[in-house]
Amino acid sequence: RLLETVLDDFNVKGEITAVRTGPVVTMYELEPAPGIKASRVVGLADDIARNMSAISARVSAIPGRTVMGIELPNADRQMVSFKEMVGSEAFVGHKGMLPIILGKDIAGEPVVADLAAMPHLLVAGTTGSGKSVGLNCILLSLLFRFTPQQVRMILVDPKVLELKSYDDIPHLLSPVVTEPPKAVRALKWAVEEMERRYRMMSEISVRNLASFNEKVRAAQAKGKPLGRRVQIGFDPETGEERYEENQLDFEVLPQIVLIVDELADLMVTVGKEIEVLIQRLSQKSRAAGIHLIMATQRPSVDVITGVIKANLPTRISFAVTSRIDSRTILGEQGAEQLLGKGDMLYKPNTDPVRRVHGPFVSDEEVEAVAEAWRAQGEPDYVDSVTEEPEDGYFGFDDELTASDDPAERKYRQVCQLVFENQKVSASWIQRQMGVGYNTASKWVERMEADGFVGPANHVGKRDIYRDKNGNPL
Repeated sequence: RLLETVLDDFNVKGEITAVRTGPVVTMYELEPAPGIKASRVVGLADDIARNMSAISARVSAIPGRTVMGIELPNADRQMVSFKEMVGSEAFVGHKGMLPIILGKDIAGEPVVADLAAMPHLLVAGTTGSGKSVGLNCILLSLLFRFTPQQVRMILVDPKVLELKSYDDIPHLLSPVVTEPPKAVRALKWAVEEMERRYRMMSEISVRNLASFNEKVRAAQAKGKPLGRRVQIGFDPETGEERYEENQLDFEVLPQIVLIVDELADLMVTVGKEIEVLIQRLSQKSRAAGIHLIMATQRPSVDVITGVIKANLPTRISFAVTSRIDSRTILGEQGAEQLLGKGDMLYKPNTDPVRRVHGPFVSDEEVEAVAEAWRAQGEPDYVDSVTEEPEDGYFGFDDELTASDDPAERKYRQVCQLVFENQKVSASWIQRQMGVGYNTASKWVERMEADGFVGPANHVGKRDIYRDKNGNPL
């Protein structure tokens, strides 16, 4: 009744048709009188909160129904327990490839999403909004459900402290990555791994990782390795095509989850490179079974650029400071009205936004789960995830290759790019490497001095003196 009176004071006629009580907020369903615009009710959120003496109120239209939802916080907030969620039927009986626990919705029902269907997730929220606890819940739900043979992880944590407790669990592909250059290398490794998996899948003509693993398992069960027919030429007498069977010794491949906690830090230090890698991964890696989870405290446009946003379709926003931040991440306002401490808005790919309350996980619980996994075995680290490959730069003298100077490595990268593409010009290098024109022309001049490319002719074209593998022509 009080709510109806408050709305009436602002000339919004209508009646409350239903009340749903949840663990953290109560939702009142308002049936507005004919002719009342939804946007007008949404704009009254702050006034409703003030008159109901609540901390905040969130008003939203409910898709597919004529009512509007007004959410007000409960006086006593219940805790959502992670233990209860792990044992819930929604999680245990979930049929998805990578089920992750998000929390409970307004009605108190468990919300479990499938990371493989997302296929990538963008998380934002200010300090203290429960973002790190949310990431812990996602990680723990994967650890409770999958062995290292089924899921491997790469954790990138520029803040150094957040994901440290997971060090040395057998699921990791490398120790927790804390330095930006190594983070770039880890993403590059993921791109290389994605390309490798695509080649393997095309060889046995399957379209995704699940079918690939199914075929490999079936072949292993029969005890007969997979093979493919390859044409090796023509019969000199009859002119018919000749084939031979190639044996492929493929293993079952695990899914890979790559988690970055604090994207803003990486965007400041190695922005352009990271953006291109995220774009390449997120566009293609779903079929290869590689999934990204990116988290940031600062949901501003310079961190969550248009490119990143377009390629990470599923989003979660914890409490943010302003409407603009909420719009940047979700495309609509509302996240600035959240209560913090795990209160979030979850926006699946194209579906409407849902409000979810995340469970609380203490550091002790995280430590206990990590400790239990550590006791079960050593991690099997892949060195190339964080180290540049030894043979990554070809056609150079040993003392050059041994150099650790970042400028030197950059120059070698440019040379490699030029040899592989058999193309050289300052403006082309500028576009490829994302640097200024002066830097690019200095590199071209140095390549000429080193004898890798020839002088410019009358139209500015240069000959390249190395082949695609970097060997002198």
